[in-house]
Amino acid sequence: MPQLAEVPAPSAKSGHLLIHTTASLVSSGTERMLVEFGKANWLDKARQQPDKVRMVLDKVRADGLVPAAGAACSAPPPP
Repeated sequence: MPQLAEVPAPSAKSGHLLIHTTASLVSSGTERMLVEFGKANWLDKARQQPDKVRMVLDKVRADGLVPAAGAACSAPPPP
């Protein structure tokens, strides 16, 4: 299980901004879910979103593999 740790404050690299956040409207549970989803491999992500897999398969059947792959790659990432 993840643990809370004290770490040194990051420093801004040249050409980058460092933003200090004092409050967030994103709950820790939502943030944890997004981090875990981001770490998951493609198969785990597909298992977590069977409705999206069905949509892609329907697109492949309707339009073919190349257009479906292009649409899937250009779609915004899921929450």
